[in-house]
Amino acid sequence: MKILKNALIVAGILAVCAVSINAVQQDQDSGSSSPIKERNSRNIDRSVADNYQIVALPMPEEAEFAGEKVPLEDPDVYERLDRELLVNTYWQSNALLLMKRANKYFPVIEAVFKEEGVPEDFKYLAVIESGLTQAVSPARAIGFWQILEGTGKEYGLEINDNVDERYHIEKSTRVAADYLKKAKARFGSWTLAAASYNAGQYGIDKQLERQKVSGYYDLLLGEETGRYVLRIIALKEIMNHPEKYGFSFEEDDLYQPIPTNKVKVDSIVKDFPDFAEKFGINYKILKIHNPWLRDDHLNNASRKTYYIEIPEKGYYPPVK
Repeated sequence: MKILKNALIVAGILAVCAVSINAVQQDQDSGSSSPIKERNSRNIDRSVADNYQIVALPMPEEAEFAGEKVPLEDPDVYERLDRELLVNTYWQSNALLLMKRANKYFPVIEAVFKEEGVPEDFKYLAVIESGLTQAVSPARAIGFWQILEGTGKEYGLEINDNVDERYHIEKSTRVAADYLKKAKARFGSWTLAAASYNAGQYGIDKQLERQKVSGYYDLLLGEETGRYVLRIIALKEIMNHPEKYGFSFEEDDLYQPIPTNKVKVDSIVKDFPDFAEKFGINYKILKIHNPWLRDDHLNNASRKTYYIEIPEKGYYPPVK
């Protein structure tokens, strides 16, 4: 009896399953679906179509970097620039952040390059190197210009436990300018100078000799350096013509530079939080404007002169 009872239970379950499967099949055959599912599908389709169309981007008819023509008639160069335009345009949040930051930091970089005789287009090199942040790479390259410790010291930057001038925007920009001018003198081309910032001057020299060509766009390079200059050009294009690439913002949406006064310091500073308080700011604000100060004190046994930037009053809430 127990066996028969179990058999009847199993048979009943199978019968219910068969009816359910048949009902589903009939529903599919008739093309019907649940009203909720159908409505959601329509809403999703309409939302994507109406609000987020992914389109091919308009390519510039011509392009140049630091006064040097980009050969867009070369199909390889055309495709490589198109790739960088697509990648950087459709990473919308990052591109918009870059535009916001550029309004704050480009004036400092532009002023240094003008003094140093470096084309303004190289400000976009800092954009792709660090995103205009005080970035630190896995190899410990630091700051807007991603300078290694040895390179920084070679070019005269102070780097120790108290001070690291790779974080100093103006001074590190002068190092970048010095490097780029030397590279231009070596290669005779600003475009190759830009490529050498990524691959090194020796690396570019070696590839030019090996491949028996004279220009960046004729070189077959590894993935990173091969994309490097085209990324710079793409960011220049997007940031100079944001509306063309779908970005919409007002001047007030951009991050604004905060004017500062330089305070001369030629002695030991025992405690920067106390130092900041004397000027009506806190330690956080002091470090925002002087990221090159790497500790909460300054030994300065040699009595070297430093200039610490203090923001003008009224730009930050009063210190509590």
